[in-house]
Amino acid sequence: MANHFIEEADHEPDVTKWRIRWVETIPYILLHVACVAVFWVGFSWAALALCLGMYIIRMFAITGFYHRYFSHKTFSANRPVQFLMGLLGTSAVQRGPIWWAAHHRDHHSHSDTHLDPHSPKQHGFWKSHCGWFLCKEAAPVRVRLVKDWMKFPELVWLDRNHHVPAIATAFLMLGAGYLAAAFFPSLGLTVGQALVWGFFVSTVLCYHGTYTINSLAHVWGRRDYQTKDDSRNNFFLALITLGEGWHNNHHHYPATVRQGFRWWELDPTWWILCAMKAVGLVKNFKGVPEHIQKQRIQSPA
Repeated sequence: MANHFIEEADHEPDVTKWRIRWVETIPYILLHVACVAVFWVGFSWAALALCLGMYIIRMFAITGFYHRYFSHKTFSANRPVQFLMGLLGTSAVQRGPIWWAAHHRDHHSHSDTHLDPHSPKQHGFWKSHCGWFLCKEAAPVRVRLVKDWMKFPELVWLDRNHHVPAIATAFLMLGAGYLAAAFFPSLGLTVGQALVWGFFVSTVLCYHGTYTINSLAHVWGRRDYQTKDDSRNNFFLALITLGEGWHNNHHHYPATVRQGFRWWELDPTWWILCAMKAVGLVKNFKGVPEHIQKQRIQSPA
């Protein structure tokens, strides 16, 4: 773990020469293979509900905090809240919040250029979807991009040990299955179902839901704003990612907590953050200035 954080020069690495890092790739593949166990553990409505619940909770941690908070700082939270939400984000097995923010900030600096490791235009679907982060060169955190977060030792610890909460989540699902089987047998939820549906299936779904914003939201959808990249707005992607599918909006003006700029642009992450604000957990929301709204192009491509 000594090279988890790296200081580097201002030059950008050649993403075309990135090499697969098998120490990360093999566990990633095994997580997918583990989903086949649904045929052994069987199905129950309680298992499906647990799967969807874990998907929504962890997707929100990624969209609301990994993205809108740690990457863009579009609102404020105190240290306990930022740590707890970072902890919840790591349970989605997408590495730590500092790593995530560093790579996302780099993406915005080079979106859809040859320096953007997850541009489908430059590198094709599979590398933009999931191949890029399985490469050796994507493993370290580039400190110069996230110096604001490096001052929090609890976040640095969480980033270095991001596998610990992920593994703990798997054991939590085992515990939930044991309690359900012991005290609420009418639910039909077994220990095996809780682990497979609640952890493996929901994690893989959360993976690929998140990845679609890199691979598909730069290919399919409408362009309401003239940006320097190929970002698109896509209702279906917004639905499965709790509002992240309004990607052209986001690349036009990433400094706002909202990604659905208009009333009909579904943005559940924004709604949840508003509920958290109402009870004092977050504050200082950055909105969408009226002049930004008015910059919409007349004939979306």
